[in-house]
Amino acid sequence: MESVLLKAIAFVVIIVLGYVLKKIGVFKPTDYRILSKVVFNLTLPAAVITSFASFDLDVSLLYLIPIGLACNLALSGIGYLSMRKKDRETKAFFMLNTSGFNIGCFMLPYVQNILGPYGVVVACMFDTGNSIMCTGATYALVQNVASGKKKHVLRNTLKSMFTSVPLDVYLLMTVLVILGIRPPEGIVSVTSVIGEANGFCSMLMIGMMFEINIEKQYLKDAVLILVIRFIFAAGLACLFYYCLPFSQTVRNIMVILAFAPMAVLNTIFTEKLKGNVAVASMVNSLSIVISLVIVTSMVSTMRFLT
Repeated sequence: MESVLLKAIAFVVIIVLGYVLKKIGVFKPTDYRILSKVVFNLTLPAAVITSFASFDLDVSLLYLIPIGLACNLALSGIGYLSMRKKDRETKAFFMLNTSGFNIGCFMLPYVQNILGPYGVVVACMFDTGNSIMCTGATYALVQNVASGKKKHVLRNTLKSMFTSVPLDVYLLMTVLVILGIRPPEGIVSVTSVIGEANGFCSMLMIGMMFEINIEKQYLKDAVLILVIRFIFAAGLACLFYYCLPFSQTVRNIMVILAFAPMAVLNTIFTEKLKGNVAVASMVNSLSIVISLVIVTSMVSTMRFLT
C-alpha cells in the first residue's frame, strides 16, 4: 500500500511541478501543445506496444471496446437531456463536456505504473471505444445538434479514427495479438524505454494545462456538469463491479476507469464550436482534481484489501 501511495504522490508532485513552472515563466501557457504531441505520438503508443507485446489476449476483453463507446454515448445523451429545454448551443455544450474519458494521459500512467501491463491492456480495450468517440465522433454529433443539421457524422468519425495515432496503435496491437503475432524484440526494447516516460510526460502536460478561473457566472454550469459526470461515474462503477462477467481484477480496473476525468480534447472542441471555453477549461481542470483524489484513494484501498 505504501508504494502505491508513493507513486500516486509522485504523480501529484509532477502535476504541481508542471503548473508551477508554467506560472513562473519557465514554460509558456501554450507549451503544453508540444508535450501533448510527444505524449500522443510517442510515449503513449510506445507504452501500449510494450504492454501488448507480452500479453496473451483474452478475447472476452474485446467486449470492453463497445462498452467504452456506449459509455460516451450515454454521457452525451444525459448531457443533452439535462438541457432539453435550452437552446441548441447549450445542449451541444453539455453533450460535449459531460462525455469523454481521459484514459491515455491520466489513467494509463496510473495503471501502467501501479497495476502493470495487464492493467494497461484492459484500459486500452476500454479506451479504444472511448477514443472513437472523444477524438471526433462525439464532436461530429455535437456539431449536428448545434447546427440543427445532420451531416458528415460517419465521415468525421472515420477521419478521427485514422488520424489518431493512439487509437491506430490500439487497433493494430489488438489485431496482432488476436493473430498471435508479436512485435520483434528489438522494437519492444526501444518502445519500453520511450514508454517509461509516458507517466512523467503525461502528468507534466496535465500540470501545464491546469487552470481554474472561478467566475461566479460560470459556476452553476461547471458544478452541474461535474455533478452529472461523477454521479454517472459512481453508477457506472457499481455496474462494472457487480454486472460485468469478468475476473475480479478486470472489474477492479474498470471501476477505477469509470472515475477518469473528462477528455482533454473537450476544451479544444468547445473552442471549435465557439462555445464557452472558460467553463470547459474549468470543468476539465476540476475533474482532474476530483479524479486524482478518488482514483488514488480507490487504488490504495484495493491494494490494501488484496
